[in-house]
Amino acid sequence: MRKRTWFTFAALILAAAALGATAHASGNRYTEKDLVSMRNSLLGKAPLTEGQDVNGDGHVDVFDMIRMRRGLILTGDFSVKSCPVTEDHVKYTGRNYYNNGTVWLVQSGSAIEFSVEARSAEITLRGEMGMSGSKDMRPRYAVVVDGEIVRDDVLNSTEETVELFSGEEVRCASVKVIHLSEAANGAVGVSAVTADCCTDEPVTPAEEKKLRIEFIGDSITCGYGVDAPSQYESFRTTTENFMKSYAYLAAEMLGADYSAVCYSGYGIISGYTPDGTKNAANLVPAYYECYGRDYPAKWDFSAKLNDVVIINLGTNDSTYIDRDPDSRGAEFIKAYSEFLTTVRKNNPDAHIICTLGIMGASSEYKMIEQAIAEYRQASGDSRIYCYQAPVQVSADGYGADWHPSAATQEKNAGILAEKIRQVLGSDN
Repeated sequence: MRKRTWFTFAALILAAAALGATAHASGNRYTEKDLVSMRNSLLGKAPLTEGQDVNGDGHVDVFDMIRMRRGLILTGDFSVKSCPVTEDHVKYTGRNYYNNGTVWLVQSGSAIEFSVEARSAEITLRGEMGMSGSKDMRPRYAVVVDGEIVRDDVLNSTEETVELFSGEEVRCASVKVIHLSEAANGAVGVSAVTADCCTDEPVTPAEEKKLRIEFIGDSITCGYGVDAPSQYESFRTTTENFMKSYAYLAAEMLGADYSAVCYSGYGIISGYTPDGTKNAANLVPAYYECYGRDYPAKWDFSAKLNDVVIINLGTNDSTYIDRDPDSRGAEFIKAYSEFLTTVRKNNPDAHIICTLGIMGASSEYKMIEQAIAEYRQASGDSRIYCYQAPVQVSADGYGADWHPSAATQEKNAGILAEKIRQVLGSDN
């Protein structure tokens, strides 16, 4: 965990006393870049500087940030600025792929987050893959402004504009654009944030959180059918909602950033199969080390290190394994152990928590326990754990195709959050 950093400038105090003036009183003005630099310094991401002691009290702290905010350069003249969606301006959450001026929110829950200071602001969205199908199968997204969902829709065209807010007064708003459906049905593109403003840089990235969690899973993690009225509904992206999945909710409970890699119907050795024939085409390990199935570029795990990794796979494998559990179970155990090796290679210091059981697959959970035991013995890795999730019950209702309801997802979020607290506590 990062600790707030304090810095004392003895020489600056003496100079200020001699001159009878503070840095702020000297007439210094500040830009949004100065504010971002200040935030990064307070979070320990960059060194503190003498110029950041805005109020001249000999310390750099949150009070200097407040003072700096008041001293932002205001031109007095409003103009419309279009800001690129690079990490200089917006925070990337999850596996986002930037290409030719557009950031593609690839995976479930992938998002951008930022603050914008302006009289009015809007974003430009783009669609690519997944746009040719019916409306119920197009990528679903939400736009959240100051904690309120102002747009929840699917992409309706290859380019569209969404207003964030408008008015005559300057407003500073926190904004999140999030992909609610899954990567298999296309990504959500964001190409610009446009603001009517009187500051040099009206768009700044949201703060990074202290804890980062990665979720690896299937339809349960995607939030498949969580918004459907009953279990008799079939799959639609319009009823898939990552913000109601156990993964998103657990991250919210812990105040954590997150990343997800999840595909409905996918498994470790076999994806879902209706007749027991092996489905080797739909396997999560094949895409774990890239942005996604349709974005094969390698994912840089070192850019944002995960503190915890959750693996929730095996439900779809059960449709294959249960036809011949003896031979197919051995294959699953071996492949699961090999995947643990891959996950550990890319997350050298993370706690790994494996789980299964919301939709049954109790036999496969026993196999996961065995795979972990064999992996621990071979590797000596002690930072890996497992627990069996409770099977969903009818009293909580069901989502589409008998998938977990919102109530079931929320219950499992609470269980997982507590498991994460326990393993993080083991570090102390």
